[in-house]
Amino acid sequence: MPKSDKPYNRLSSWRSWLGQYGQFLSGEPRGERDADRIRQYVLEHYIETGRERDAETVDLLVRDVNEALGLNQAWPNICQAITGPKFLEIADVEPPERIGANQSSATVFRFRLNEAGSSNAGAARGSTKPFVLFDAVGAAFKPVLNHNRQTGRSAYRIKPPGASNKADEAVEVATIAEVARAMLVDGRPARVQSVSGGTVNYLAYGKQKLVRYELDPTIAKQIGVPPQGELGQAMNLSRDMFKRPEPQYEMDQYVAQPTNLILYGPPGTGKTFATAAEALRLCGEPVPQDRQELMAAYRRLSDAGRIEFVTFHQSISYEDFVEGLRPTQASEDGTAGFELKPEQGVFRRLARRAETSTGPGDVEFSIGSRQVFKMSIGEAANPEDAHLFEEAITGGYTLLGFEDIDWSDDRFADRNSIIEAVRSQGVREGGEPNAMSGRVQMPFIFRNWVKPGDIMVVSKGNSLFRAIGEVTGNYQFVPREGGSYAHRRAVRWLWVDRVGVPVSEIYARNFTQKSIYLLTDADLNVPALERYIASQQDAGTDAPEPFVLIIDEINRANISKVFGELITLLEPDKRIGQPNALKVRLPYSGDVFGVPANLHIIGTMNTADRSIALLDTALRRRFEFRELMPNASLLHTVEGIDLGMLLASINERIEYLFDREHQIGHAYFINCKSRADVDEVMRHKIIPLLAEYFYEDWAKVAAVLGDGHDSEGDREGGFIDRRRLKPPKGNASDEDAAPRYRWSVRDAFSYDDFAAV
Repeated sequence: MPKSDKPYNRLSSWRSWLGQYGQFLSGEPRGERDADRIRQYVLEHYIETGRERDAETVDLLVRDVNEALGLNQAWPNICQAITGPKFLEIADVEPPERIGANQSSATVFRFRLNEAGSSNAGAARGSTKPFVLFDAVGAAFKPVLNHNRQTGRSAYRIKPPGASNKADEAVEVATIAEVARAMLVDGRPARVQSVSGGTVNYLAYGKQKLVRYELDPTIAKQIGVPPQGELGQAMNLSRDMFKRPEPQYEMDQYVAQPTNLILYGPPGTGKTFATAAEALRLCGEPVPQDRQELMAAYRRLSDAGRIEFVTFHQSISYEDFVEGLRPTQASEDGTAGFELKPEQGVFRRLARRAETSTGPGDVEFSIGSRQVFKMSIGEAANPEDAHLFEEAITGGYTLLGFEDIDWSDDRFADRNSIIEAVRSQGVREGGEPNAMSGRVQMPFIFRNWVKPGDIMVVSKGNSLFRAIGEVTGNYQFVPREGGSYAHRRAVRWLWVDRVGVPVSEIYARNFTQKSIYLLTDADLNVPALERYIASQQDAGTDAPEPFVLIIDEINRANISKVFGELITLLEPDKRIGQPNALKVRLPYSGDVFGVPANLHIIGTMNTADRSIALLDTALRRRFEFRELMPNASLLHTVEGIDLGMLLASINERIEYLFDREHQIGHAYFINCKSRADVDEVMRHKIIPLLAEYFYEDWAKVAAVLGDGHDSEGDREGGFIDRRRLKPPKGNASDEDAAPRYRWSVRDAFSYDDFAAV
């Protein structure tokens, strides 16, 4: 076998060992040809020693290899030898990244040691990435080889159920096929890394960050999944092929698997941007690759009430988020006076929608050109009128009071005829009837404006609605014993909730006291109204629809104060329908409340404002945390400025001088189209942000921008100039103190250090 001063763990890669052992068996002499000497030297002194240190990358300077082997300016030979397929196969690495000029003494090659060149035998030799996964914004990830110093071999790591992230608890597999099977079929997390480098993490396909994949067709056929898939399609298609037969049970109730997710990272990394795609995925909708199509789908679900967006701030409270007391008019008849009544917050309103959902139904319902009317059936606050609503729902009609006069005659299509009839036959007091009198106006609308096919929304007071129906018949006069409420229209009731739902769910204003009137199109939320109607069509045939609450800047509020008892109810196993379901009695309304399992929560958190380590432990335990870090590879070159290099350089210096949580995200530069745009971002966003980070320590700001210098005296930088200040008269003793400078932002910036090659 090849010699080595430190043989232990040196041949950690199976392909590396096999390649060198093949040379040994073939009797091929080592050291006779320069190319073989170069390959062997780089393998021994760079690749395997790097793996021994558990390094992610190793850098190789061509001049160093030339001098170590005593070659005569063999720069081209070295470059060709270590980038050719023979060396890549022996060393089990992918083609290196070249830094600097091509084939010169100053050329640097960067090898990534945790990537497999072609580790799966089933993959085609030409495929360098047989298995790639993508997140919601299109960033690519791939499984990585991890070197185990105890066993001396490299393998892919799979996280079994109940295991932590410790290496000794992982399941190690040798091939990409096994990784793909574990992630796509079994739903297990695996160690993956962005194809552009960075942190290696355990991520699962479908449930977490990864929502799409591309797999070598040979491997896909081997494990029984499509070569390409999205949003768990692979699991849906193939999981049944690999599991043991289980007894079949009837499900009495659909139980969703709730998601509590927080996207965290420095400012500008696309956290809020990513919530739209994540919300669509959780709602079971396709996630378009085109941003405009994605946002159109997002707005459609938002208008329908299935997605809510709220931003936390320092003043938000439990009363805003869950429920609180609000001053309301003491009586809905318009008399003076106020009283405090419980009012639901955004979370409770969304939870109510989720809890009452019975699925989208088998029949789609469209409002189209129909008129939508508000209708009162009796007085909601009067117990003596409660039977009227129940009678109407049971009988399939709606009722109107106002005079026991039969309006069936054709002449009552004219308002004046109704006025005359009320004047001559009416028994109610209220002065001389006219066109605006309630006993004239309400019968006229009920008889003449309402048409079959129109929609009736039945109120419960001025702030709630409790039924929605479609008018199916013309006006009828049906006298009742004891008089009153003799006017009726046949109605097919489409949705009923006797508890009532806030009017704000479907209408921009509270209802008025009028018994019936036409709702304005401008204030009506048609998608939400259609969703309520569709939710009870053929109820029970479908699973409840998923709902999503997005909480932006979740760490800016007092979490314990805002969530209250929800901290307990948010746990997945404490949701309604789950094994350990819990409900609590709310303090203001006294209602018994639980969180439905089909309500998902997505939060975003800016780590520059508050470290994730400072979050409430109870909240941390109940949420999954997904880190979004700056991705310089998403940026391009603008008028000769390499924005990726600019961002990477700034962030590397910030991490050195401050910490990784205060890096700057790629979103700051993502829309830059010209040098003027870059100047605008640097002058008005980046430099002020750095000054805030470093508490106006401009020496550090200059260092981050590459304008720092160890020497004293005046200096002109690319972004910031400094001029040494002279001590004023009478302070001569300060001349021996540390120099003080005046810092100023330049009028014109120089990007020479970040020019695209």
